[in-house]
Order: sequence, then structure tokens, then C-alpha cells
Amino acid sequence: MDLPGPRWKKGKDGKDLAALAAAHPMSAIVAELIASFTSSTPVAVLSGPGGGAVLGVEPEQAVILNRASIGYAIENATTQKHWFQLSPEEVFYLCHSLNCIRVESQDKKRMCEGELWDHFRSISESFPEMYKAYSHLRLKNWVVRSGLQYGADFVAYRHHPALVHSEFAVVVVPEVAESSNRCRRLKVWSDHLCALRASGSVAKTLLVLAISSVSNCELSSPDCLEQLVVHERTITRWIPQQCREQRCEPSRDHANVSREEQVVKNKSVAFNYWGVVVGFTVLSSLLVYRLKFRQ
Repeated sequence: MDLPGPRWKKGKDGKDLAALAAAHPMSAIVAELIASFTSSTPVAVLSGPGGGAVLGVEPEQAVILNRASIGYAIENATTQKHWFQLSPEEVFYLCHSLNCIRVESQDKKRMCEGELWDHFRSISESFPEMYKAYSHLRLKNWVVRSGLQYGADFVAYRHHPALVHSEFAVVVVPEVAESSNRCRRLKVWSDHLCALRASGSVAKTLLVLAISSVSNCELSSPDCLEQLVVHERTITRWIPQQCREQRCEPSRDHANVSREEQVVKNKSVAFNYWGVVVGFTVLSSLLVYRLKFRQ
């Protein structure tokens, strides 16, 4: 079954914003973000036991961060700094994959990637798989946001959410041996049906990202990311009205056979029609003859 395409939002002129997105691809925006952040290296401060961090940037950097759709802007009275709340996946993506920010603890101690990895793992045991799924989609230039309000881990946009609606509700399923005892997601068909119904009700395709490993790797350091493999599986509902045989385009041979059968059927109908007419005429003549004979 074909997947639905992107649902672009409309501009003030009534036209969709696909052309605007094509003129400013997400890959170019991320490259601009790296160039801007590398020159100044903004600092993100961990925001407590809830996970994530708060990032302070300059006004021009805030514009780029908004265009890249990373983090959520925090309203503040000062105009010298703009603050963004980042999720754990966004923090590690900017620090590890893009290498364009520094991260400090609440006591202003700089944290290396290993310490940051341990910190996020202590908050969420599934952080390695969640980050692998997040970075997998980001590296394919998808915009990835939280999917909590849609009953999923993430939602994926083709471009900035101001230009297009999200296409996929993403559910991450770890399949590595270490997590086999702690991960019971989508193990039965009822779980699949619930996730499918939830994503379908908000016009999104269910995308399951299964995370497996090429070997029994340990998740104690970021080095394991190279050994984790992402398997993409889209799940859609089977709608009988869209899959009936008469809606399928017939082959040429089948069309020729059907045409011949229709010609034979039309000839048979015509023959039966004239047979009825002739029979009725003969019976009428016999009836008239008998009436005359009796007189």
C-alpha cells in the first residue's frame, strides 16, 4: 500500500509551502548552525533530574536554532541571551554528532561525552536506543520532535513544523540482547493495533525503529553507537475499499479476454431479444388464425 505524501501547510496566498522548503533544505540549515556554533561554542547547562539541558545563544544563533527546529525557546526578559530547553537526545546530538556546543553540570563543571552519556543513561535506561533512533533520522535530514502527545517516542517532519505536518509517529523498540529483559514494547498484536490506531487518528504513519546490534555490545559508552543498527518498519492499516480487485488496473491480456467476453455477451443478449420478438409474433399469428377459424 502506498504511503501518504507530505501534507504541506498553506501560506497567505493559499499555496503550499513546499517551494519554500525546497529553497532552504534542512541540510543547509544544519550546516549553517554548525558554522555559527563552532565559532563561539555555546554552553548548555544540565537542567536537573528531569533530563535535558538549557542552552544560551546569541540572537542570530537563536534564529538558526529555530530554523533547524532544535529545542524549545524559553521566554525571558533579557535580549542579550536567548535560552532553549533541549531534550537529552538534542543535547547529545549537538555535543556528539555536530560537536558544536559544550555541556556543563549544574555546578559549572564541564562534562565530557562519556560523563554526559552516563548521566543520561542514569536518567533513562533506554537512552542509547532513543538517541540512536533520533540521530538516525536527523542524519537523514528529518526534523525530529517529541511524540509524547501522539502516544509515540518521536514524530518526524519532512521540514520545519511551521511548513509541513509531521508524517510519521515513531516508536523505538530495542532488540539488543542486553535490553531483552527490560523492553516489552510491541510484543503482542494488541500493542501494534493500539499504536496503529493512535497514529492513524492523527493522520500519521506508524514508523517502528527496531534497534539491534551486530554483536553483544555493551551500552556503557558512546562507542556502542557504531555497533547499533536501525531497522525501519512502517506499519499501515489494510483498508479493503482501497484493495478490491475491481479497483486494480487489469493487465492487457485480461483486458482483451474481458472485451471478448463482453462482445459474446452482447451478441447473446441480442439473439435472445430477437428470439423473443419472433416467438411473440408467431404466437400472435396463431391466436388470430384460431379466432378466425372458430368464426
